[in-house]
Amino acid sequence: MRRPLLFMAVLLLISPLAGYAQDARAALEGVAKAMGAASVKSIQYSGNGVNFFVGQSYTPDLPWPRFVVKSYTRAVSYETASIRDELVRTLGENPQRGGGAGGIPPGGEQRQNFAARGDFAWNVVGDATNPAPVALLDRQLQLWTTPHGVVKMAMANNATVQGNTISFAVPGRFRVRAIVDSQNLVEKIDAVVPNAVLGDMPVEIRYSDYKDFGGVKFPTKIRQVIGGHPALDLTVTDVQPNAAVNITIPDPILQTPAPYARVTSQMVADGVWYVTGGTHHSVVIEMKDHLIVVESPINDDRAAAVLGEIKKLSSKPIKYVIATHHHFDHSGGLRAVAAEGVTIIAHDANKAFLEKTLAAQATVSPDRLAKSGKKGTVEGTGVRRTLTDGTRTVDIHHITDNVHHAGIVMVHLPKEKLLIEADVYTPPAPNAPPATTLNPTWVSLADNINRLNLVVDQILPLHGRIVPLAELHKGIGR
Repeated sequence: MRRPLLFMAVLLLISPLAGYAQDARAALEGVAKAMGAASVKSIQYSGNGVNFFVGQSYTPDLPWPRFVVKSYTRAVSYETASIRDELVRTLGENPQRGGGAGGIPPGGEQRQNFAARGDFAWNVVGDATNPAPVALLDRQLQLWTTPHGVVKMAMANNATVQGNTISFAVPGRFRVRAIVDSQNLVEKIDAVVPNAVLGDMPVEIRYSDYKDFGGVKFPTKIRQVIGGHPALDLTVTDVQPNAAVNITIPDPILQTPAPYARVTSQMVADGVWYVTGGTHHSVVIEMKDHLIVVESPINDDRAAAVLGEIKKLSSKPIKYVIATHHHFDHSGGLRAVAAEGVTIIAHDANKAFLEKTLAAQATVSPDRLAKSGKKGTVEGTGVRRTLTDGTRTVDIHHITDNVHHAGIVMVHLPKEKLLIEADVYTPPAPNAPPATTLNPTWVSLADNINRLNLVVDQILPLHGRIVPLAELHKGIGR
């Protein structure tokens, strides 16, 4: 069994670290004493405020979508390197523009449950428990940048101390610089964590308005900025040091250690394959002398698995990958395909952002692109772009007037009467009860199909399952 790296790091706290500078240790012990960190083995804190969905902005240059957090509880165990966030949130804007609304109607609520322990991360949605390995490093960073966690991890990782600044790194995971105030309380953290889209992603955390909770100092205001945009503004109302925190890894998560490696493919037309096996799909289109792939989502691992499957389907090289939009779950595999010399095609609204991300450094945990030494190439679509080899035509159309993303595209194969789209329409499960509210992105897709006079027999969603066009029409009452 794998031993969680971070858990092992915490075990180092039981004995002095070899070669640890005495002045650094003394400084860290002073911070630990001022905050009461030495006695804290676990902590739970609650509050309310606002948070933002990282990587899901309406356009690449806008802030992440804002949500009102009615209740927020974080539970942390430093002994088992585990963390759980439970929150209830509502829409921050009406209409909500950008991703992450999850079908929340105006006035409705969304419950979220995120967890990690050791080297496993997962989400609980209703009765379902789903692996979330792409979120692992962020959750580990959140765990070890809590006010007391950062002191413990600094002591376990041979931190340097210069003036009021504490610096350390967990190789391959993150780099951290913490600043303490005149009372030896942690007031700011600047960290860098690997991200599939941004490469080295900056995270800034500010702690203020400390209060005493049973001999333990804890901030009552927490603010975070991730990737240059606000991510959290929390007012803490309750803190329970050494609360009973028992976070166990669910069996389904232990049994699926590499969920992104599962890939299956289905031929839906001659030379057209629907590549699935996880939460995010791709489509492979065979041309005379090359391949076109629609979407390389999630991260390097998923991209590698999809690329491996594509090589089984065809010996032709991949010339283009069409990116439907910049949202991080859909563009997370683009750096990996750029490492293969593949050209990315995206709507003009995403072009500059994707060029920037493909040029970004990834030094904390070098990915495929960083190791390749190559530079990614991005081409725009305008409102429409057609790729053809004289026999097969692939049309890329801008989906206008939708609240999910200002520059999202769909792909139409006129000869095969197939439409490929992401996020604007995810078919519900068969025989699911009809929605109680009309989904505006579904309406947008239907309106765009009608506006462009597209002939469509089947929709290939990049989430969910293949459905006939009639199912979309039924879902919006047409």
